[in-house]
Amino acid sequence: MRDFFASCQKGLEYLLVDELVALGAADVHEALAGVHFRGELEAGYRACLWSRLASRILAPIAEFTAEDGEALYAGALDIDWSEHLDVAASFAVDAVGSTKGITHSQYAALRVKDAIVDQFRNKSGERPNVDTERPALRVNLVLRRGKAIVSIDLSGTPLHQRGYRQGAGQAPLKENLAAAMLLRAGWPAVYLAGGGLVDPLCGSGTLLIEAALMAGDVAPGLRRDYFGFSGWRGHDAALWKTLHDQAQARATAGLQALRPVFFGFDQDPAVINEAKRNAQFAQLSGFIHLGRQSLEHLHRPHELDQPGLVICNPPYGERMSADAGVASLYRLLGEKLKAEFPQWRASVITSDEELGRAIGLRADKRYRLYNGALECVLLNFDLTPRSEQTHAPKPLSDGAQMLKNRIEKNFRHLRKRAEREGIDCWRVYDADLPEYAAAIDIYRAEDADHLHIQEYQAPASIDENLARTRLRELAHVAGEVLGVPRERVALKTRRRGKGGEKYGRMDESGEFLQVGESGLKFFVNLRDYLDTGLFLDHRPLRARVREMSRGKRFLNLFCYTASVSVYAAAGGAAETTSVDLSQTYLDWAMQNLALNGFSEPQHKLVWADVLGYLESHSAMYDLIFVDPPTFSNSKRADDFDVQRDHMRLLTLCGERLFPGGTILFSNNFRRFKLDEAALSQFAIRDISASTIPFDFERNARIHRAWEMRKR
Repeated sequence: MRDFFASCQKGLEYLLVDELVALGAADVHEALAGVHFRGELEAGYRACLWSRLASRILAPIAEFTAEDGEALYAGALDIDWSEHLDVAASFAVDAVGSTKGITHSQYAALRVKDAIVDQFRNKSGERPNVDTERPALRVNLVLRRGKAIVSIDLSGTPLHQRGYRQGAGQAPLKENLAAAMLLRAGWPAVYLAGGGLVDPLCGSGTLLIEAALMAGDVAPGLRRDYFGFSGWRGHDAALWKTLHDQAQARATAGLQALRPVFFGFDQDPAVINEAKRNAQFAQLSGFIHLGRQSLEHLHRPHELDQPGLVICNPPYGERMSADAGVASLYRLLGEKLKAEFPQWRASVITSDEELGRAIGLRADKRYRLYNGALECVLLNFDLTPRSEQTHAPKPLSDGAQMLKNRIEKNFRHLRKRAEREGIDCWRVYDADLPEYAAAIDIYRAEDADHLHIQEYQAPASIDENLARTRLRELAHVAGEVLGVPRERVALKTRRRGKGGEKYGRMDESGEFLQVGESGLKFFVNLRDYLDTGLFLDHRPLRARVREMSRGKRFLNLFCYTASVSVYAAAGGAAETTSVDLSQTYLDWAMQNLALNGFSEPQHKLVWADVLGYLESHSAMYDLIFVDPPTFSNSKRADDFDVQRDHMRLLTLCGERLFPGGTILFSNNFRRFKLDEAALSQFAIRDISASTIPFDFERNARIHRAWEMRKR
């Protein structure tokens, strides 16, 4: 088994996880702009051949500390390059990222190139050549947080380059983003149900071609004539040929059964000609119907008698010359969708939310994607007409009416204080009525309110149908009272995550919102995880850290998304160190720090098990914030139980604390008992009451907190 990393555009991580799992990869888990996985060499080859979403497939061969150019050179020189490259072959080095002493990726790539050349020259007097276009071996270097990761780039050139696109329109769509749009739109299920696909603004035909490749079971890498492993000494040519032959056989069978249900239109004749050439190079020209036609003349093709999918990438201001006509085009698109495609599905990507609203249709799903560096939203629509009949609203049940009254009362009472204190995120209801056991939180982002509703899991004694009915009533009443449409309501049932983990994954929307608190900014995600990235009950604790941090060395353990570290930095901390075992949440933490202007080297993020970090590092701190999970059994660390292990945790914290320094210790295990007698090295004060915010006073047991000063 070996490690691999599949890089991808931001927003595609969770789709890529599912894709790699389906391809047979093991230990698959997401990171920022990529996915880690494990397997034999075959797993890497399959990803190169079959991944529709990945940008590159990397096989790491070394990881080492590289604080400066000399350390990078020395680390690269320690790798036995004769295991990977023949002296008569060519190679290239690509580098991304930076570290404290290396700020330019081209310089980093040069140092690794020098190490490779020098090693061969010192051993044999000969050296391999550099070929930046199509080398026999492509080496990838990633620099991050003082570390260097050196990998073999199995893909060679970006995997979105399938080999069929010879021309592109004015605003080309990358092939892997087109594939992601199709997957998010549910295209595979639409095709299996007998539906077709229409792109009314098809440009160079990328969406049509990617849809046909999916439906025809054609591997996206099948027709590429170059991969980065071609001259790698670890390359298994026989295995690759077997996999390639299997893919060719599947493509032959798939294309024989493929239905010609792909229709694309554009008013630019030059672009249509490019699309035709691209379809020809993809060997799909007999399946894709392309024609010159303006959006005004769009009609459902008479050949498509089953509901299908309309999907397109219309122009938007950042990529084309924006004018008033762009908004009118979106309005026309919405009118055509309603008039010509009843019962169909539609999917539209745009970088401008206002243009999306101009379509005039209510999206039932929204996904955050990136077209290059440009943040976009994919809007999915169900075009099934709503009943023309008007019905009087169904009267609320007695319980739902009581719920409505309670939410209205809480909202009137709490809203004024939230507005007065400039709080954008707060709790409006917390299981006030036992029959409706849920927490309702308001998140204001970009002047629009969103609701995060967490239903506490009903006891086994409650009928399942009754529980579902109450949950529907709760979502309906909350949205109505608080004026929030259903698409901005995130609904969850709060259960313990898999294996007892604290932050389980719930969905794959990739939708992040930017919210404010006390003059600071944070990214939250209301749909994908059990928690949103910002613990609302910790507001007073965060404020306390801010007040105590000036000039201090601050350590944040089990840091999650590092919101507390942001407060410490804002309070003038001399440095902050944030430790967590989840790379996903550390990436999130890095974005939170950067969002507030705290990207300097003194604000460190450490990927480590907390207890292991405390035992292996000798750094000392003035202020430590500890908010551990109740229980954790991560594969990458020993099991943790807060009741059992808090003595060891706090003792280790004390060893890392300057005399007179302070620990702020918090947890939300309701039966937790602090062993104060055994912690005589600290002066301990229970500060729980003063750390419960006003909107949580109805549930004062939400957490416990202590201030512990080292004697």
